[in-house]
Amino acid sequence: MSLESYGVLKGRPKDWRYGTGRSPHFQILLHDGQMEHRIAVNVRSKVPPSELLYFVDENFDHPLLSGLKDLDTGFHSLENKKELSLDYVRGELFDLSAMETLNHNIPGPDNDLNEMIRDYIKEAISTKGTVYAFGKRWGPETFLQDSCFGFRPGSGIHDIHMNQGSLKKWRDDDAPFNDGGLLIHLPEKDRWVALFLAFQSQCFETDETTGHCKEEKSESGSDTKDISESIESCQCVVSAGTIRIIAALVDPASDDPGLEMITLFNASPDDVNIDDWTIVDANNRKSVLKGTIKACSGVKVHLSGKGAQLYKDGGSIGLFDEMGVMMHEVDYRKDDVRTGWMVVF
Repeated sequence: MSLESYGVLKGRPKDWRYGTGRSPHFQILLHDGQMEHRIAVNVRSKVPPSELLYFVDENFDHPLLSGLKDLDTGFHSLENKKELSLDYVRGELFDLSAMETLNHNIPGPDNDLNEMIRDYIKEAISTKGTVYAFGKRWGPETFLQDSCFGFRPGSGIHDIHMNQGSLKKWRDDDAPFNDGGLLIHLPEKDRWVALFLAFQSQCFETDETTGHCKEEKSESGSDTKDISESIESCQCVVSAGTIRIIAALVDPASDDPGLEMITLFNASPDDVNIDDWTIVDANNRKSVLKGTIKACSGVKVHLSGKGAQLYKDGGSIGLFDEMGVMMHEVDYRKDDVRTGWMVVF
């Protein structure tokens, strides 16, 4: 199964932020000539060992570059376009054995993953370079402004890392030719910089069809600790029930996609960032959320139809944080559903 909305986002970088907090991502503000986007780059793994694997090629050369140059700015779906897609295992992009580990927040200057990415983005900004971000798209989202840079509508791309050979929890995102990464074109010397990232829990011998690991690995990437133990041992900043599902439009009056809707409410006195939280339906289909819900306020989440779906015959809706911990869950029956009406929980 491939990533929902896998593709490449092309544009000019304008700003950046270090990756910090419990689920740190290095953030890049990108403009495609018409609208702004945010690139969220993982710099730490949720599963130990936490340091990411990385490889940088400061003079990258590959046949796919000629096709990338011809693309207009903006997001481009790469579904069934292997010639422009990234695949760490099959694409002959770089020597996998050359990947090294690097922490994201080492004390001192110019020595960690945050600072390494920062330097390349700063150079791209100063030279009017172009960034090509490969991963999974979210948005545009009219219901939330971007939680990092504040633009509206929220839009961006994440999963900027290898997307195959994953642990069981993330196997649904495995697929050949669906890997993430950053390619940066620096025009002054017509030079390309490539950054490739992977988690130490992933494997590099993967099935040609599914992208799943050919060899069984322990669920944490080690032989002694299960992934569920790793997740449950993390101290959750947001407690279950802080963000609640209070209503859902299960049967819109029109059949147009994107009209199914869920209303979330933040019952706490603090703003809550919901980046990488997920809505999960009764068939375990998922939609990833982005943005911030203001204190004592609600937001409407529109479902595109490609991820989580609402079923007229009844079902469940689950809300999970970025660590996979359930925050709230509701159920509804067929008798609760009326065309054009919200089901209120």
